[in-house]
Amino acid sequence: MNAIQNRTLGHSGIAVSALGFGCWAIGGEWQDKDGNPLGWGAVDDEESVAAIRRALDLGITFFDTADVYGTGHSERVLGRALQGRRDDVVIATKWGNTFDETTRTHTGPNASTAYARRALTASLRRLGTDHIDLYQLHLGEATLDEAAELRDVCEEFVGEGLIRAYAWSTDDPERAAFFAGGEHCAAVQHACNVLQDAPEMFALCAERGLASVNRSPLAMGLLTGKYAPGGRGTAGDIRTVPPTWLQWFGAGGVPSPEWAARVEAVRDVLTGGGRTLAQGALAWLWARSPHTVPIPGFRSVAQAEENAGALAYGPLRAGQLTEIDALLVA
Repeated sequence: MNAIQNRTLGHSGIAVSALGFGCWAIGGEWQDKDGNPLGWGAVDDEESVAAIRRALDLGITFFDTADVYGTGHSERVLGRALQGRRDDVVIATKWGNTFDETTRTHTGPNASTAYARRALTASLRRLGTDHIDLYQLHLGEATLDEAAELRDVCEEFVGEGLIRAYAWSTDDPERAAFFAGGEHCAAVQHACNVLQDAPEMFALCAERGLASVNRSPLAMGLLTGKYAPGGRGTAGDIRTVPPTWLQWFGAGGVPSPEWAARVEAVRDVLTGGGRTLAQGALAWLWARSPHTVPIPGFRSVAQAEENAGALAYGPLRAGQLTEIDALLVA
């Protein structure tokens, strides 16, 4: 084993555990304006709180959420779980999406600077804290003109002590590079996993000294080997009515045969040395770049324990990365 423990968020000096936990799923059920699910199904808040506290005990110090997850509910649950432990953790949240908390509905984007300030004030209140460690723009397709104004307002927030650093959640290297021109931009959050590499983004992070915060590190459950498609009866789960960007699942939440075959192709390599499939997928990300901080989701203490257990194994070996590349090309 080659245990891995810590990373730093860019040039900010903010140290985080090499593994973060993503808090989308614990937001519970919410929907778009057409009634399609945007959450991961019903959740037990007590279990969510217990899972967060167990993660803390296991060395996880980085928690990533967004104001829109569960239309505010994820932030509230995270804030509750971290009461009395604020100084032990690094909190990341996101803004840019408007929502109706009464109907638990996402109502659209808002890229204005005025909304950024309102959103930050509301997130601080829901999280029960006086500052956010990493504040992230949640509009991946915002224009560079909009981003310029929002980057400037983030610098104002830093000066006021409301945030410590900021980032853009986007899969576009050009947008990420633009935001990185700001003094206190510390990271980019982008999709990446063993099935979906991001070489341009890793090159940018190396060049600019940014942290690479990896969402979908387990391909929304496909790389856990435990996702059993339950059809449309799984109410409130985005995977059962997948939007166009969710490529790993088809209608009804059935894993795509093409992507499922790729998982099987690399399963033996990822599970070598005693790792579970999920732990191997996280290990691939750590081996892929020294800047990575994967943020797998969770809804239970058992999931928290399995994901945190990956830290003890550390990254895959270089030879294993090469083997996986060959298997995915074949």
